[in-house]
Amino acid sequence: MAQIIDVLVEGGKANAGPPIGSTLGPLGVNVVDIVAKINELTAPLNGMQVPVKIHINDDKSFSLEVGTPPVSALIKKELNLEKGSGEAGKHRVGDLTKDQARNVAKAKFGSDDSAFVNQVTGTARSMGITVGQGAVTEEEEKAWEEEKAAAEAAAEAAEAAKVAEAGEAEAPEGGEAEEEAPKEEAAPAEENKQEEKQ
Repeated sequence: MAQIIDVLVEGGKANAGPPIGSTLGPLGVNVVDIVAKINELTAPLNGMQVPVKIHINDDKSFSLEVGTPPVSALIKKELNLEKGSGEAGKHRVGDLTKDQARNVAKAKFGSDDSAFVNQVTGTARSMGITVGQGAVTEEEEKAWEEEKAAAEAAAEAAEAAKVAEAGEAEAPEGGEAEEEAPKEEAAPAEENKQEEKQ
């Protein structure tokens, strides 16, 4: 009975180290040959995370099933982006043309049917990427940087106010400090009285 092992590799850059080597080593298969074949098949997807199913047969032969990268990885490659926006809906980092959205749908799903294009569009929006609105302008980027700086300054001011408020709450009031001082002085006086009695 064949065993199936799922791995996620960077296109064209798999190696015999963990997790592939440590998973395949105990099965007695030629790990170097499997890694070489994975790299050969995933080379066109260089720089993207690619799911691969490794089928190990009883006679130690193998076959590979290369999946497609996630839609988000295909979008990033299409736009030459390293990452999406950390604040989708507020900060736009790119724009896919309608043709690019169809290309991503074809690459992922094998079809540019409107349902698949809509799925690509939804993923793009969740990454802070619009579809068909035009490239991000310098003015947009400058406005975002200013808004971000203002938000960070407001957060720092709020934190400083919170720390100052906490400091005031912990400081003892004058009356309480005065009450504690006589109690400390009274204790030695009682010890002196007990010594005099002895």
